[in-house]
Amino acid sequence: MSKGEDIIVGLDVGTTKICAIVAEVIDDKRIDIIGIGTHPSIGLKKGMVVNIESTVKSIKRAVEEAELMAGVDIGNVYTGIAGGHIKGFNSSGVVAVKDQEVSQTDIDRVLDAAKALSIPDDQKILHVLPQEFVIDQQDGIKEPLGMSGVRLEVIVHIITGAVTAAQNIEKSIQRGGLDMVEMILQPIASSEAILTPEEKELGVAVVDIGGGTTDIATFVDGGVRHTAVIPIGGTHFTNDIAIGLRTPRADAEKIKIQYGCASVDLLDEHEVIEVPSVGGRPPRQLSRQLLAEIIEPRAEEIFSLVAQELEKLGDQDRVASGVVITGGTASFKGMIEVAERVLGLPVRLGVPSDVGGLIDVVNTPQFSTGVGLTLYAFRGREKKEVRRHGKQKMFLRMRNWVKGFF
Repeated sequence: MSKGEDIIVGLDVGTTKICAIVAEVIDDKRIDIIGIGTHPSIGLKKGMVVNIESTVKSIKRAVEEAELMAGVDIGNVYTGIAGGHIKGFNSSGVVAVKDQEVSQTDIDRVLDAAKALSIPDDQKILHVLPQEFVIDQQDGIKEPLGMSGVRLEVIVHIITGAVTAAQNIEKSIQRGGLDMVEMILQPIASSEAILTPEEKELGVAVVDIGGGTTDIATFVDGGVRHTAVIPIGGTHFTNDIAIGLRTPRADAEKIKIQYGCASVDLLDEHEVIEVPSVGGRPPRQLSRQLLAEIIEPRAEEIFSLVAQELEKLGDQDRVASGVVITGGTASFKGMIEVAERVLGLPVRLGVPSDVGGLIDVVNTPQFSTGVGLTLYAFRGREKKEVRRHGKQKMFLRMRNWVKGFF
C-alpha cells in the first residue's frame, strides 16, 4: 500500500451517503476509477454537518472501503460542498496590461480585481469562475495568455458559502485522518463527469438532485452563468412516502429506491407493492400508482423551482442543449418525463463518463459528484501545467531580452 501523485480521490460528503472515489492517472488524457467506498451519511442535514463525530465515522468507513478496493492509502481528498448557504453571483474586473502582452500575472491580477468586493463576514469565496475575457473591447476571449492589448477585463461567476459550514466539513475530514486539497461546489464537480464540451458551449443546465438539496449550475458559452440551491431533495420524497403510506422512514426509503416512479401514467393500475405498517401491524398490499401519486407532486415542485431559476437567465434559448438531471433521486422512473413537461426543454439523465476502470460500477447518477471531483482535480492539474509552461516561456523571453544588452 502506497501513496502516489498518480492517485486522485474524490470525497462526496452528502446528506444521505458518503462516497469515496479513487482514480489513478493513466496518462495526461485519462484516469481510471480503481476504488469505490460508500457508507450511509449520519450527521448531515441538507448538506451541512450537524454532528461531527457521526460524520467522521461515516467518512472513515467509506474511505476504508475505497482503500481496500484500490489497494492504496488515502491521504489527500477533493471534496464537494452544497447546501442552502451557497450563493452565486456575477462580477467583473479590469486592469491595465503590462508590456502590452497579457501574461499570467495580468490574468491573476484581473481575477483578483473581480473578486475584490464586499461579501458578508460569515461567507467565504469558494470559486471564481471566468466566463469570458475582454481585451481592448474584443470580447468572447476564453484564453487571453500571450495576446496583445493594453486593457484586460474579465467577467466571472463567484460562488460563496458559509464559513462555518465549510469549516465543519473540513474539520470532519481532518478528524478522519485526511487532508482536504480543495472544496468544490457539487454541481460544478458533477458537470465535469456528465457534460460534453458541446453542451457547455451551446448552453445547458445541470440539476443535481441530492439527498437534502437540489443544486443547479447553468453553463452558457462554455462558462458558468448561474448557480442556485433549492432546499428540497431525496429525503423529502422519503418523508412524503412515510406519511402518505403510513410506514416507517427506513421502509419508506427502501420502497422509494425499489419502486419509486414520478409519473402515474407510466404504471399499470393493477401493479401492487407490499408496504410494512407501524406498531406491529401486518403489512399491506397497495397500488404502486398510489406511491407515484405521492412522488409526482414533489417532483413537479422541484422542477417548477428549477424553471424559476432558469428564468433568471432572461432567455430560455440560452440553454439550447436542455437540462441534464443527475444525483441518486434523478434515476426514478418518470423523472425525465416530468422534467420535460414542467420545464418545456429536452432533458436527459446524466451519468459519469470520460473515465476508465470501474466505469460499469460508477455508471449511475448517484456517483456523478464523486467521479466529477476526480475529473475536476485531474483537469485542474492540466491547467496548472499550461500556466507553468506559460510562465517558463515568459521567463525565457525576459532572460533573452536582458542578454541582448550584454
